[in-house]
Amino acid sequence: MPPPEPSMPPTAAQVRQQFIDFFVERHAHTFVPSSPVVPHDDPTLLFTNAGMNQFKPIFLGQADPKSAQAKLTRAANSQKCIRAGGKHNDLDDVGKDLYHHTFFEMLGNWSFGDYFKKEAIDWAWELLTKVWGVDPDRLYATYFQGDKRLGLDPDREAWDLWRAHLPERRILPGDAKDNFWEMGDTGPCGPCSEIHYDGRSDAERAQTPGDTLVNAGHPDVIEIWNLVFIQFNRVAQSGEGALRPLPAKHVDTGMGLERLVRVLQGKQSNYDTDLFTTLFDRIRKVTGAPAYTGALEDPRDIAYRVVADHARTLTFAITDGAPPSNEGRGYVLRRILRRAVRHGRQHLGAPGAFLCDIVPTIVETMGDAFPELRADPQRVIDIIREEEDSFGRTLSAGMQHFDDAAQRTDAKTVGAEDAFKLHDTYGFPIDLTQIMAAERGMTVDVAGFERLMEEARERSRAGGRAGGADALALGTDQVASLKALGVKPTNDSEKFTAKPVRARVKAIWNGTDFDEDLRASSVGVNDRFGLILDKTNHYAEMGGQVGDTGSITKSGAAFIIEDTRVFAGYVLHTGRIKSGALRVGDDVVIEVDHDRRAPIMANHTATHLLNHALRAVLHESADQKGSLVAPDRVRFDFACAKALTPEQITQAEQRVRDDIARDLPVHAEIVPLEQARAIKGLRAVFGEAYPDPVRVVSIGPAVPDLLANPDNDAWLDRSIEFCGGTHLARTGEAVAFAILSEEAVAKGVRRVTAITGADAERAVETGHRLLERAKAAALRTDEELHGVVQDINAALETETIPSTFRRHVQSALAELQERVKSAQKQAAAAGRDDAVAAARALAEQGGEGGVIVGLIPAGSDRQALLSAMDAVRAKHKDSAVLLASPDHDAGKVTIVAGVPEALIKKGLKAGDWVREASQACGGKGGGRPDSAQGGGSQPENTQAALDAARVYAAKIIG
Repeated sequence: MPPPEPSMPPTAAQVRQQFIDFFVERHAHTFVPSSPVVPHDDPTLLFTNAGMNQFKPIFLGQADPKSAQAKLTRAANSQKCIRAGGKHNDLDDVGKDLYHHTFFEMLGNWSFGDYFKKEAIDWAWELLTKVWGVDPDRLYATYFQGDKRLGLDPDREAWDLWRAHLPERRILPGDAKDNFWEMGDTGPCGPCSEIHYDGRSDAERAQTPGDTLVNAGHPDVIEIWNLVFIQFNRVAQSGEGALRPLPAKHVDTGMGLERLVRVLQGKQSNYDTDLFTTLFDRIRKVTGAPAYTGALEDPRDIAYRVVADHARTLTFAITDGAPPSNEGRGYVLRRILRRAVRHGRQHLGAPGAFLCDIVPTIVETMGDAFPELRADPQRVIDIIREEEDSFGRTLSAGMQHFDDAAQRTDAKTVGAEDAFKLHDTYGFPIDLTQIMAAERGMTVDVAGFERLMEEARERSRAGGRAGGADALALGTDQVASLKALGVKPTNDSEKFTAKPVRARVKAIWNGTDFDEDLRASSVGVNDRFGLILDKTNHYAEMGGQVGDTGSITKSGAAFIIEDTRVFAGYVLHTGRIKSGALRVGDDVVIEVDHDRRAPIMANHTATHLLNHALRAVLHESADQKGSLVAPDRVRFDFACAKALTPEQITQAEQRVRDDIARDLPVHAEIVPLEQARAIKGLRAVFGEAYPDPVRVVSIGPAVPDLLANPDNDAWLDRSIEFCGGTHLARTGEAVAFAILSEEAVAKGVRRVTAITGADAERAVETGHRLLERAKAAALRTDEELHGVVQDINAALETETIPSTFRRHVQSALAELQERVKSAQKQAAAAGRDDAVAAARALAEQGGEGGVIVGLIPAGSDRQALLSAMDAVRAKHKDSAVLLASPDHDAGKVTIVAGVPEALIKKGLKAGDWVREASQACGGKGGGRPDSAQGGGSQPENTQAALDAARVYAAKIIG
């Protein structure tokens, strides 16, 4: 691999491949493809933000011993990363400088308990200076200077190793902030050594020594590679013993591709490399803007950088399963999209949706390195276009509102109410408002905005923090302790048979320490513990399937298992001791709760049938996005841009029922991963890491038949998946199947919830019964119908029925509801006629002293009472009128009043008059002097209210 000719700098694609080839071909590393930029299996991260994320189980000592990861000793790749939201957030800096990105690639090489500092440093130097021909005189290295607070000495080993390549003046000490890497508040950590490149001109270098500019924020003296030496485990933030040596030492290196390409191509900016020039050409074409010039502060060039970066982020995130939405990482992506749209519309003159038109260029230029981009680019385009159109409808009005708000204030601050309206009405995230304000030299009342936003102010960070610590989880130290105690990973080969197993207690975990014994007499009823045995028949929570429950017993002792999980191959049975005592070394019997396991197996097999049915109905794009297999239900998430039609739901449901009726055999066998991947029609969850060999579950054809003829088109008609879960022997054991609901869970992701077995049979029976009730209701009289419809609607709210039946019942009720409305209108009209007739009779009687007070039988119909008021005042324009109508069934009284101008001048005001009457029947009221309304909650006191009205009027006008 000769260094590139000076006149022919390598392309970004060549640099990426040269890095991988150097470590794979020269130094025996395994190429591990980039994990998705969306860490679906790590709730502590919004996005994958470093190359090491997918290797965390290895660093934490939690890799399944049977997994491919556990066999890795050396690895290399280019990892897709996003830093936006949460702890690592570069969003606000993108566009303002020439080197920040929200999406970037991290080139990395790793050693897992294999080589250490010497090899990492020597190989980094070899690749940079010998392969790529980087000028050694422009390179600097840093090392950890030590930290007395942490009780750590300087990393003299790294310093000595660098002396073989660099003079001492270019080997610089760094504090813990720059040169001690930590995964989090606790966990693996260690010193690091950074490699910096001085890209200044020779004249500038001669004038100012580069060692004074390392880690000083100079735009041309930049870090290009970080070598992390993971040798400690942090168990506490401070104090003696806070850092403990790891049983195996690791190397984790990371080098940003964008910065490296800038150096190798001799550019002054990441955005001047071929990673972006092609994108800039496309942006210019779709927006019609003048060409990019590379200016730092020109709003147009800032917009070019923002749009190019954000388009890459959105394309990769949506491809990997994270569309824009209203919460968590989806909300961060929506902010990114709207920031790009605003820049494109305002500074580049984009006439309409334009981000979506940049996607094909990203796929074309990066699809070879990341083939997943080519899987369904149209879906990505459609999602971005829909988001652009949605925001575009309010963008112009929102920008006008911002302009108005900026002009209204003299304090150089955009008020909280305006910021809130921009967010709530026009869809402007608060940071977008802040950016627009900063462009005018203004600030935003963020504190006031946050008070108005309440819980919504936290959306951008939702999902970026881990949930509450699980006291009974096994961490790095616990796994290391188990190994030190000679405890081997649990043999769980009997989990698929679930027959009672004789086992031996190997460890008892109390959440803090490992105990030697556990006694029911010395613990509380709510105390929970974890037992590790040498073997188990319990299935540990994995792949969406919940863990088993059951019991561990011996003579005189019983432990109730409430959950089962696995950590680095150790199966932890968590629960409570019911009676007696258990000790490490005891021989016990472990039994599975078969009444709970059976419906889980039925639901898991049904999940596979549903997955296949949805693909058949919706075609291949309906990729699985997640699932929950519990004893009481199936929850299945899949890629789909819009709601399923009623016909599609019915078709999918019927396909599953047909497969159950066929009583197909369910086969499961362990197969070499490459052979399994070759089977036509086989499905796997995108982004999921599978072991080698892998378990294949096939419904219908036997696995040997699949392997013997992997290209057979017939396999497309059957469910074939990678799966480590428990299943039925035959589909007929599921008995029945019913889809309960279909709904959106995120943009581009739908969710189906379903049930099987006796629950499904009961749901179907209930659905039939409700549908028959709805049909029979059509024969009821109009007077009876209202109550019948209410009863059936109430049943729909509480009963579990299939969505197909729910839809049919709702359709039948909709027709009946029209009859109810028509009958109510007729009754209301008749009531108004009766009320007006009573009012006319009252008008004939007249009143005393220009005051008419009376009772009108209008029930709760306020409009009927107002019509009655009009009828009285039509005959007595100069009289004050107050009418009341009791509704004994509803438990209320309605009161209205009207007073002519002449009597108002005498002091009788309608609002005061109604208030006086309303108080007499347990209520209140008020209004204008000429017209007012009120009421009460005591219809039995209606006459008292009328009497109070007469007395009050007489007192006022005499």
